[in-house]
Amino acid sequence: MAKSKSTYSCTECGGQTLKWQGQCPHCQAWNTLVEAMSEKAAARFTPVSESREVQSLSEVEAEEEQRYSTGLLEFDRVLGGGLVQGGVVLLGGDPGIGKSTLLLQALCNMSLLPLARNVLYVSGEESARQVAMRAKRMGVDAKALHLLAEIRLERIQEVLAERKPDVAVIDSIQTVYSDALQSAPGSVAQVRECAAQLTRLAKASGTGMILVGHVTKEGALAGPRVLEHMVDTVLYFEGDTHSSFRLIRAFKNRFGAVNELGVFAMTEKGLREVSNPSALFLSHHGGQVPGSCIMVTQEGTRPLLVEIQALVDEAHSPNARRLSVGLEQNRLAMLLAVLHRHAGIACFDQDVFVNAVGGVKITEPGADLAVLLAIVSSLKNRPLPEKTVVFGEVGLAGEVRPVQRGLERLREAAKLGFVQAIVPKANKPKATPPGIEIIAVERVEEAVARMR
Repeated sequence: MAKSKSTYSCTECGGQTLKWQGQCPHCQAWNTLVEAMSEKAAARFTPVSESREVQSLSEVEAEEEQRYSTGLLEFDRVLGGGLVQGGVVLLGGDPGIGKSTLLLQALCNMSLLPLARNVLYVSGEESARQVAMRAKRMGVDAKALHLLAEIRLERIQEVLAERKPDVAVIDSIQTVYSDALQSAPGSVAQVRECAAQLTRLAKASGTGMILVGHVTKEGALAGPRVLEHMVDTVLYFEGDTHSSFRLIRAFKNRFGAVNELGVFAMTEKGLREVSNPSALFLSHHGGQVPGSCIMVTQEGTRPLLVEIQALVDEAHSPNARRLSVGLEQNRLAMLLAVLHRHAGIACFDQDVFVNAVGGVKITEPGADLAVLLAIVSSLKNRPLPEKTVVFGEVGLAGEVRPVQRGLERLREAAKLGFVQAIVPKANKPKATPPGIEIIAVERVEEAVARMR
C-alpha cells in the first residue's frame, strides 16, 4: 500500500502547501496551517444539467423566486420572506443556543397542513432517539417529518435523490464526511467538499437546504471562509445563555435584505416568537431615573426601541475607566471627547459605564446622541423628561447628523406611547406623527442644554 503523504491546509482559506510555514502563502494569515492527509483523486458528483448558451441579460426573465414559509414569521422575516426553492442557508451559533430546536420547529410546521411540504431532517450530531425525545419534550407534531441519522455524504446524497424533499436540514455540516477524502470529519477539506456537493445538489434538484454550522471561540463560523461565499444566505443565532431571549440575524442574503433581526424567547416548549421586541429592551422603572435614555435603532426594516443606560462615577484610580456593553468602546471615547470640546462637560476624572439593555448589540451611529444624553443625565443626576426618545449621529465637529428612516423610527415611538423626541434637524418630518412632539437639534450643545 502506498504511504499517505502529509500536506498542510490553511484553516482560514483552505489553501494547501507541502511544508509547514508560519504564514499561509495564499491568504497571508499567521499560524493557520495544520497538518492533513493529501486527498486522493476521486470522481466528483456532477449534477446533470442541459448545456447553457450565452444570452443577452435583457432576454432573461426576472421572475420572483418561489419561497417556502417556515411557519415562523420571525424566521421568515430574516430569510426575506421564506426559504427560496434551491437556496442554501448557513445557520451558525454557539453550542446550546437553540439552532436544532429552531429548525425542528420550522420543519414540523412545514410538514403539516396548510403548508404540507416534503421535509427531511438529517441529524449528524444526535441519534434518531435523541431527536424524537426533543420533539416529544417540545410537544410538536412530527408525524410527517422524515428523519435520517447519517454523517456519510454519499448516503445523504442517495436519500436526497430518492425522496426529493422540498426542504432539507443538515445538522451539522462539520459532522458530514465524504469517502472520497481521507481527512477526518470537520477538517477544512471535508467541510469545503461536503458543502460544495450539497450546494450543487440543492441547485440541481430545487431543494431548499439549511446547513447548520459550528462557531469558533471568537464567534466566527468554523471551517474555511469559502463556506460563507458558497451559500446564498448566512444567518447567526445568538443570545446570552443566561437569558431566555434569542436573536437571529442575516449577514448575507442573496434573496433579501441583510441586517434583518428576528426575536425569539426560549421556553420549555421550544422557541416562541416575540411580536413586540421593543418591550424586551426597555427596563421597567417606577419613575424616571438619571442615566437612562430611550433610543430608536433600526435593525433591517424593523425599528426597535432600546434603553441606553449610563453610570458616571468618580474615578478612584489615576486612569478613569471606560466600559461599554452592546456598544463600540472606541466610539464611547470619541463621544466623551466631543462632549468636553463642544459642550464643556469634562469626564476625565470620572469612570463611565454604558450599557444597552437586553443584551442587544447596537452597531449603527444613530445611538450617539442617546449615549451622550444618558452620560450627561447620570453626571448631573437629572433624568430626561418622561416618555422621551432620542436618536442621531454625532460628528467630531459637534454637529448632529441625520439617520436613515427617521420617520419610521418616530412612528414606532409614537405607537408605543412616547410623547417627545429629540432628533436631528434634518430628520424633522414635514408631517409629524400624531401624539408626539419633535425637538430638532443641530448641535450637541443644543441637546445637552435640555438637561440643564
